[in-house]
Amino acid sequence: MLATGTVVGVIVLAVLVWLYIRTRSQDMLEEMMQKRRGASRLVTRADYVEAMAKMPVALSLTDKEFFYENTDLQASFELARVDEIEYDNEMQTGHSVPDGTQVMRLRSHGAAFEFLMPQADIAKWQAVLPSTRSGHAAMKVGA
Repeated sequence: MLATGTVVGVIVLAVLVWLYIRTRSQDMLEEMMQKRRGASRLVTRADYVEAMAKMPVALSLTDKEFFYENTDLQASFELARVDEIEYDNEMQTGHSVPDGTQVMRLRSHGAAFEFLMPQADIAKWQAVLPSTRSGHAAMKVGA
């Protein structure tokens, strides 16, 4: 009986710790977004997708740079170095995206970076960062 109670207690504790960490990371992501809002043209949430892994990130766009960051990752692109920007209903791997979402794909120097977000946010991104193809209008994006 004591062993069962201990196991249940450990499981409950693990769930509570997981919920706390998840909630705290969302709060910290919101803090990062708030800091970027003043100097950015657009700030939203998204999931950075690499292979089968999804990582929640804050996306922000200034006149010259695109940022994606969370508590574990701080990365950016100079817009002049982005070769292509596209919006799609499926991932680069061919997997379809969940209903109500789309993917924004940035290509730079042969590498693709995919961000999954709600369609409402995709519309905002398309307005400030329209689709481009390599050699066409990519240099105008940061202008």
